[in-house]
Amino acid sequence: MKLTCTQSELNTNLSLVNRAVPSRPTHPVLGNVLLQADAKNQRVSLTAFDLSLGLQTSFNANVEADGAIAIPAKLFNDIVSRLPEGDITLDDSLSETESDADTESLSITLTSTSGQYKMRGMNSEDFPELPQIEDGMVVKLPVEALIEGLGGSLFATSADETKQVLTGVHLMVQEDSLEFAATDGHRLAVVETLNAKPTSEEDEDQPSDETQPGEETPSSFELTVPARTLRELERMLGLSESSDTVALQFEVGQIIFQGGNHRLTSRTLEGQYPAYRQLIPGQFQRQVAIPRRQLLSAVERIAVLADQKNNIVKFDIDAQAQTIDLTVETQDVGSARESLSAQVTGESIEIAFNVKYLIDGLKALSTSDIQLQMNAANTPVILTPLGGLKMTYLIMPVQIRD
Repeated sequence: MKLTCTQSELNTNLSLVNRAVPSRPTHPVLGNVLLQADAKNQRVSLTAFDLSLGLQTSFNANVEADGAIAIPAKLFNDIVSRLPEGDITLDDSLSETESDADTESLSITLTSTSGQYKMRGMNSEDFPELPQIEDGMVVKLPVEALIEGLGGSLFATSADETKQVLTGVHLMVQEDSLEFAATDGHRLAVVETLNAKPTSEEDEDQPSDETQPGEETPSSFELTVPARTLRELERMLGLSESSDTVALQFEVGQIIFQGGNHRLTSRTLEGQYPAYRQLIPGQFQRQVAIPRRQLLSAVERIAVLADQKNNIVKFDIDAQAQTIDLTVETQDVGSARESLSAQVTGESIEIAFNVKYLIDGLKALSTSDIQLQMNAANTPVILTPLGGLKMTYLIMPVQIRD
């Protein structure tokens, strides 16, 4: 194998796939990145796989000879990221072992404008293949809709691995809409965006001998994808500038996202996702409209006095004065109070929230003005944007103690 590429191209793609390399690999080869060079198509591909999440990317290069090798991921990334800009040559012919008997020892030489580095690797045949989906559904999803949906839902997933299905985002794909939902048991974020119609493999000009004539394509489906997978998808979308859509291919237990020259494969989460729509109240007795940035800034300021024991901000909503008084009181630290103008409909109320949950939701609601809808101090409160993205953020109030 011999190829020449730019440092920036190699570094960008290597940084992307490196995120799928496990910190504690169950098998030595999983701590490597698979490098493959294709002289016919003049392309180089990089692959990383932890047996659950897989990332693969490819880019143009001057490939003189085909070849493949698994290179230690951390070492490879550390070297490439520190090299100066310019051309890099990767050549395994310069790194042949001196002894023909030493067939287990493989290496590759990296040459840049600053010097030469030799890295020992592993046989590419030992690297596991990424999962393939032969007969699954193929759906084209708009990149803009994915970015909006992930930005408005990922933050609300649970970080507790024991909660299993709550550590992912529930994705519901329909003919004309795409819905994202995430909850950690204390809050719920739901985003609805526009979507392209699902298509079968035949519609994508990918004929399959196993597909029977007349087989129907489901008009809708739903599945739950790990939050970690979708965070990597966000990063991948940021690099797929040439594509307006991402192809989603799935079957039971497995999902693949293909966007431009990047491919992400992952297992889906098993289990029944909560019936979250039932948690959203159908009507409200009180409504508050307020500029989002104004409220967010005020909450962030007074939250400086909150601590882990008392991370509560109290809202004193005055319907007569059309104001909201924000209060944080922390023993042995101090207290803070701010007053904001708002459009209040309904009766006055005192209600309190977890500071972190409130700030997370205010950041995700991207419009200039938002609306808070509530019934009582101990029932769910809904935050929605006024105009723009169709998003619902449900947050449970915190009990106010005298």
